[in-house]
Amino acid sequence: MITLYDYLPSQNAWKVRLLLNQLERPFAQQFVSIFEGQGQRSDYLSINPTGAVPAIREKSGYTLAESNAILLYLASGTEYLPSDRRAQAHVVQWLCFEADYVQSSVATLRHWVCTGKDKNRSSDVLASKRAASVKVLSILDSWLGVHEFLAADAYSIADMSVFAYVHLAEDARIPLSGFPNVRRWIGTVREQPRFLEDLFPYSMDEYSYREL
Repeated sequence: MITLYDYLPSQNAWKVRLLLNQLERPFAQQFVSIFEGQGQRSDYLSINPTGAVPAIREKSGYTLAESNAILLYLASGTEYLPSDRRAQAHVVQWLCFEADYVQSSVATLRHWVCTGKDKNRSSDVLASKRAASVKVLSILDSWLGVHEFLAADAYSIADMSVFAYVHLAEDARIPLSGFPNVRRWIGTVREQPRFLEDLFPYSMDEYSYREL
């Protein structure tokens, strides 16, 4: 059985829980109190050298970190990752988009707002993050205006990955009302079999206000 190193408020960890749920694959959880510093312990750094979540460990001892890498690994040979090279490359394209653009904009701004860290950032930095978030949503809205899903004309790990933080953009005070195609897509993702509709607020973690 796979062990998932998890932190419940993390939507990056949620992505992996979602895929495992949709695959109906059992797993064990080991919780890592990131903001308390548990991610920086030597035993965990040997699993994920960044100290972040998620990470997985298989019974064989094989470990893997980074949410999108884990999605690729677990989805291989399943309906959530096409076997065709070109279609698979499109999935990877959107995984890269998520890692490069969504994480640095919507995800970061949401984290700051939800943990009160936005009060420690300058107005210029916050404005820059908001502008970047709006650009990301505009790109997605344009693409989703002519595509039902992000890649390969089918629901895949690309949708799981980008959905994780994009559907929570309003937590970052970025209204989704101006992005009708994104809102349509959010509804479609939620309609997928065995969708995991759970959300854990940062407020459940008394240490979440700390900087990493």
